[in-house]
Amino acid sequence: MINENSKDRKELPVIKDNFNDSVILQTILDQRRPNKEKLFPIRYRITQNRKQFYYGTGMYCSISDWKDIDSKKTESIKLRNSIKKGHDSMKDNIEIVLENNNQLFSFEKFNNLTKKNLSDTINSAFLAKIESTKVAGKIGTSIFYGCALQSIIKFKDDKIKFPDITVTWLEKYRDYMINNGASYTTVGMYCRAIRSILNEAIKAGTIREREYPFGKGKFEIPTGEGRNMALTIQQVGELMRTDVSITESKYRDLWFFSYLCNGINIADLCRLKHSDIKSDIISFYRQKTINTLKKKVKIEAVMLPQMKQIIERWNEGKKQSEYLFPFLNGIADPVQIKKTVQNVTRMINEHIKRIAMRIGINEISTYTARHSYATVLKRSGTSISFISESLGHTDTKTTQSYLDSFEKDEQIKNANKLIPTI
Repeated sequence: MINENSKDRKELPVIKDNFNDSVILQTILDQRRPNKEKLFPIRYRITQNRKQFYYGTGMYCSISDWKDIDSKKTESIKLRNSIKKGHDSMKDNIEIVLENNNQLFSFEKFNNLTKKNLSDTINSAFLAKIESTKVAGKIGTSIFYGCALQSIIKFKDDKIKFPDITVTWLEKYRDYMINNGASYTTVGMYCRAIRSILNEAIKAGTIREREYPFGKGKFEIPTGEGRNMALTIQQVGELMRTDVSITESKYRDLWFFSYLCNGINIADLCRLKHSDIKSDIISFYRQKTINTLKKKVKIEAVMLPQMKQIIERWNEGKKQSEYLFPFLNGIADPVQIKKTVQNVTRMINEHIKRIAMRIGINEISTYTARHSYATVLKRSGTSISFISESLGHTDTKTTQSYLDSFEKDEQIKNANKLIPTI
């Protein structure tokens, strides 16, 4: 059954089939990341012209069991049969795509066919989504769908059929989440993840539209009430003037740079390069939307003197790298990049919260910098259309959500004008 030794030192012998001298299907033991039990995932890998996609099997085993897979042991026979069944199914789908597409292979058509045939449970559909987003380098999205899946499994189990997802099921899931301390914002996010999976299932033909539980007169996804995340210009000034330690000063600088640079998020801040600065204008694309928007929106911010000073302080005594801030030097792996960005964000939040509490500000984070940027400009009379463009929003409705707290403050301020002086 095992008929080739992989040249990749991280892989063991594989099960392999060739198609048209251009497509290769392999079933491998992926030794890159073991699970908590120190077992490794068995994956299908399809290669076409050096382009590779990995597909999870849901099966794990040890290195020794994989090496012993051709033995006559009962466990080896069971594992071998399970692997062969899945491998043959993938093989059949490849042959169907080739037959229906003039012997030309298409990953898109294969993925649609595979989802239709294999994703008979919402769990397996989630796993496919997690895997595909990870392969595409969308690590944050992959982690998000993983968290949503774990929440669903805790609510029910790991074998939830698509027809089980009804309006009643979703209402019970919503109530379960709320009763266990989740916010309506979190519930809404996870329900939108389920909706996305069901939308893909309809396109793949896995479920019929009449079985779709979302929409008018059906289940309505809850939305959380936005919090006042913005600071006033006076609070920003006080935050920057207060005495801090050397370490606190460095991470406060990053928060302030984010605020000044159009409320740039930390993932984009870490990716900024010296080459992005031209004629005192720094430009960048938002990583959050660059793969989802047809029209790529480049954001431009003025390089204020304070921003230049922050860059100089962070690079003082260091050899200049391609990045403005030397966090991602030498890092190419998307997973490691995600972890690095998360660590930088955590460090900024820890230090800025500590500083803010000393001056009586209790709610603050890196996200506050973005909200504060928008709200301070609005208070100064800047148009919403300019703010929306500078934030990289595709419409002003999204921008308006950042300014809700400002509107409420204005309502209170205007209402007080009605009270006569006695």
